[in-house]
Amino acid sequence: MGPVRAHLRIAIDGPAGSGKSTIGERLARRLGYSYVDTGAFYRALTVLALAHAVDPADGAALTRLAEGARIQVLPPTVADGRQYTVRLDGRDITGELRTPAVEANVSRVSAHPGVRQAIRGQQRALADERGVVMVGRDIGTVVLPDADLKIYLEVSVDERARRRHGDLAHQLGSQAPSYEQVRDELARRDALDAAQMRRADDAVVIHTDVMQADDVVAEILAMLGQDHERA
Repeated sequence: MGPVRAHLRIAIDGPAGSGKSTIGERLARRLGYSYVDTGAFYRALTVLALAHAVDPADGAALTRLAEGARIQVLPPTVADGRQYTVRLDGRDITGELRTPAVEANVSRVSAHPGVRQAIRGQQRALADERGVVMVGRDIGTVVLPDADLKIYLEVSVDERARRRHGDLAHQLGSQAPSYEQVRDELARRDALDAAQMRRADDAVVIHTDVMQADDVVAEILAMLGQDHERA
């Protein structure tokens, strides 16, 4: 852990499907902090790129788009089960973030160095304002290298695929992709995200294959000296 501030900055990293979102949101709620899923920034930019027909391979055009976009990740403004509200240039686009088109293109959009540099500025500014639990793939190494606590969630691709397939089967029934398709997609995402999935040297590694989300949250709260029984 780094030097303690009045409001902590907590970084949680890990691959797609590792439970970052669930764990980060629950931890933030217990601490009374803002939950920031950095992936939401890149998804918002992908929504904008698709709307303007910008090629996901065009790094220069995407960088210009990112530099001009006003992306806000806020606490939920609608009681519909969302973990946060995302506004793009003032418009609520939360419901557009996980469409098939966004899912298929977000890793390509976020891979460009210029895009990441532009988006990181917005993410760091948000973390400077208040206590945050920020989740992503390069939070502890690049976005918040001086975070007060860095967590890296480690879980096998097989277990991540099992969890994701279960969620999709619950949501989509017979229309859900097969376990093999889900696993292949996660492996593809891992390959695309590999450059951003470096573990910080001072991160605490938590293996979550056999842990429930609440158990991970309790472990992190214990690291912070918090009473994990507190609501």
